[in-house]
Amino acid sequence: MRERPSGKPAPAAARPSAEAGGPDGHGWKRDVGALMAASFIGFAGFTLVMPFLPLYVAELGVTDVGAIATWTGVALGITPAITALLAPLWGRLADRIGRKLLVVRSLVSFVVIMGAMAFVTHPWQLLALRIVQGVFAGYGNLCLAMAADCAPKQQVPQALSLVQTSQRLGPALGPVLGGVVAGLVGLRQAFLVTAAFYAVALVQLLVLYREPRVHRAPSRDRRSAPLTFRSVLAFENFVILMGVIFGVQFVDRSLGPVLPLHIAAMGVRDVAFTSGVMFSVIGLAAAAGHHVTAKRMRGRSSRALISRAALAAAAAVAAAGVAPGLWTLAGAAGVFGYAVGAAMTVAYTTAAGGMPASVRGTGFGLLTSASLVGVAASPMISGLLAGIDLRAVFITDAVVLCVLALSVRRVMAETPAAAASLAMEDA
Repeated sequence: MRERPSGKPAPAAARPSAEAGGPDGHGWKRDVGALMAASFIGFAGFTLVMPFLPLYVAELGVTDVGAIATWTGVALGITPAITALLAPLWGRLADRIGRKLLVVRSLVSFVVIMGAMAFVTHPWQLLALRIVQGVFAGYGNLCLAMAADCAPKQQVPQALSLVQTSQRLGPALGPVLGGVVAGLVGLRQAFLVTAAFYAVALVQLLVLYREPRVHRAPSRDRRSAPLTFRSVLAFENFVILMGVIFGVQFVDRSLGPVLPLHIAAMGVRDVAFTSGVMFSVIGLAAAAGHHVTAKRMRGRSSRALISRAALAAAAAVAAAGVAPGLWTLAGAAGVFGYAVGAAMTVAYTTAAGGMPASVRGTGFGLLTSASLVGVAASPMISGLLAGIDLRAVFITDAVVLCVLALSVRRVMAETPAAAASLAMEDA
């Protein structure tokens, strides 16, 4: 074969990867924007209807309050439980065949399943659809892996923080939008509106996001041993970072069942509205934590950033437990949310930097499993503690975060946060 004349590079068969020096000046920003939109629309769409699931179960003919609570609890818990089990497997498959395809699969299934929920006539049908949804859910972790892939190595923390911010803001605004939609069209039709949300997320992702070649598992070195789940867990700091993500999610989700009760104990009249405001404060502060921390990570120790964020969150949640009034509670909620957002951004960025690009789907799948286990376990444990004393939840949360901070300081290997994203090139 004749050599190509210099100055005339061979046309690429596919878009160059971000890690190879990759995207043009603005291409990666468009890709991250598509992932942000898919995350925000999808997460907001999910919370359009799920907070009102007890009302829908009642509309299906269940009249006993205990039965309504049981059906609702099982339906809400079964999906993340199944997703936690399957996320690493879907992630590993995504490493082999491409992550965009797996996200498209998930969004298509959500369009169909959410639309089908509008036509159920019995709670068991709703539960069956939630089980199927759990099988195909979990595209949030793949969006994070895709953001890490498409961004230039220096911009990986920013890309991850932007997608995390979208995933945080979606659930913060979804219930508000859901209340309006349910009031306008009714609960059944609200599921159809949710299906339309997912359809919009699907179309814009198909049109705007271009998948880098990095998504294919490398095959150039046949002598290297295949990567397994065990080998991914052996990456530096990976297990302790899974613990960080589990612990932070566990504490974050523990406030859901108890914060409205804590506010009611203060003598507040409009508990629902005030609780909504407090959850919004936490969500917006967490979004700020994601964004600001991503910009300030360079040159700082990941270990120090995570441990300080955990200690700040511990102090804030302890203050929330003894807050004498709403302004103190709002201030504590803001500090808590910011610290949670900061810790999660550093944890995911550091984990991404410690693994080869070709196995990020598997790695982020394992991280998602840790997160979802925390999501599933937290409400049950916090509910049991609240039965003893509401403040026991806040005390337990503070202790968990302090133990987490101490564990990170003692166990986690020192990793400069700036080097975390740069290390992906060498991985």
